[in-house]
Amino acid sequence: MNLTVFGCTIESTDALQKGTTLRVRLILPDQAQSLPVEEAEVRWVHGNRMGIQFHKVERTADFRLHGFVWDRMIERFRTIVQEGLSTR
Repeated sequence: MNLTVFGCTIESTDALQKGTTLRVRLILPDQAQSLPVEEAEVRWVHGNRMGIQFHKVERTADFRLHGFVWDRMIERFRTIVQEGLSTR
């Protein structure tokens, strides 16, 4: 949830401690292979949700992540523009 190039929010049945370092593999809906994050840190915990900050992402994976986030931003922008035009 709330994926950015800097991190994301995750839900888990096992709450981790703030400051925990971990490896993450993201499954992006438009890609067949998971996206590896070599090092991430739990920055906050609220119930079963945790904020994860990415620290080390391999270069190819980082390009994939940036491309995915950029494409979603463009899609959202187009939706906002279309909604604005339809209300005129």
